[in-house]
Amino acid sequence: MASPAEELDVDGVAVRLSNPDKIYYPKLGAEGGTKRHLVEYYRTVALDGALLTALVDRPTHLQRFPDGIEGEEIYQKRVPAKRPDHVESCEVTFPSGRKADVLRVRSAANIVWAANLGNITFHPWAVRCPDVDHPDELRIDLDPQPGTGFDDARAVALDVLRPLLDELGLVGFPKTSGGRGLHVYLRIEPRWDFIEVRRAGIALAREIERRSGDRATTSWWKEERGERIFLDFNQNARDKTIASAYSARKTPIATVSTPVTWEELVDVDPDDFTIATVPALLAKRGDPMATMGDVAQSLDVLLEMAERDAANGLGDLPYPPNYPKMPGEPKRVQPSRDRDRK
Repeated sequence: MASPAEELDVDGVAVRLSNPDKIYYPKLGAEGGTKRHLVEYYRTVALDGALLTALVDRPTHLQRFPDGIEGEEIYQKRVPAKRPDHVESCEVTFPSGRKADVLRVRSAANIVWAANLGNITFHPWAVRCPDVDHPDELRIDLDPQPGTGFDDARAVALDVLRPLLDELGLVGFPKTSGGRGLHVYLRIEPRWDFIEVRRAGIALAREIERRSGDRATTSWWKEERGERIFLDFNQNARDKTIASAYSARKTPIATVSTPVTWEELVDVDPDDFTIATVPALLAKRGDPMATMGDVAQSLDVLLEMAERDAANGLGDLPYPPNYPKMPGEPKRVQPSRDRDRK
C-alpha cells in the first residue's frame, strides 16, 4: 500500500513528496533506503548550496529509478511538459542537430522536485544557459578498466595528473564518481566550443598517458585498453555528461559523487560517502568545489599541446557511435575488425 503524499517546504516553495516510504535502496531498507531518505538528502545538500552550485543554470538530464535502483531506469533528457511553475527549461542542440528543452536548474526546489520523480543522479552539461555552445568546464574522467580500481585511478591522479596541472599552471578539482572512478574538473573561460574543449581534453589525456608508465590509456576501443585507467576524452563532447558533484548513485549503499581536496584524496574511501554521511561532512568542512568558480582558466596551453601532437602525427580520436562523422575523425572501426590494419 502506498504511503500518503506529503508537502515539503523548500526555501519557501511547496514541493510534493509522493509515496515517501517506498524502498529505493533495498540493501538499506526502511532505516535508510527509502524515497524519503533520498529526497531529504537532496533537500539538505541543495539548501546547503553545494549541489545548487554544481547544477545552477546547467541543462541537466535525469537518471530516474521511480521504483528504486532495482527497477526500470529512465534516462530523461527532455523536461516534462507538465511541470510546476518554478521548474524552468533551457534549449539545447544534440549532436544529431535536433533541439530539445532540458531541465534548467535554478533553485533548491527544482532539485527536490526532480528527486521526487525518482531521480537518483543529476547529469549536467558542462555549459550554462543560455550560452549552451561554450563549455565552462573541462572534465577529466579516470575510468578504471577490468583488473583496476579506485586505488589505481587515485594513483594516476596524484602521481601524474596533479603534478602535470601544476606544471601547466592549471587548477583541478577532484571528486569521487560514486563508484570506482575519479573525476577532476577544470573551470575554464566559456570562449571555446565543444570541439576545441574536447581537443584540449585529448591533449591533456595523451600527456597523462605518456607520463603514466603504462598505467593509463586513451584507447577508445575496449579491446586495446588492458588493465589500465581509461582517460575518457569523450566526456568533453557535446551532450556527454558526468554525474554531478553531490549526486547519489545507483549503488547498494547509496554512495554519492563527492568532491574532495587533493590532500583528502590520498586516503579517502569512496564508499564512505553516502546519502547518510555526506550532509554531516559538508556541515563539518564545507564544499571543496566552492571556490571553483573563482578560477576561469585559459585552454591556450592545452591547445598548444594539441598542435604539437598534430605536428607529430597525432590527430583526432573517435567520437561516440551516435555522433555524426566529424571532420578529421579517424575510422570508427574496432581494430580487430579493421581489414586495413591486417
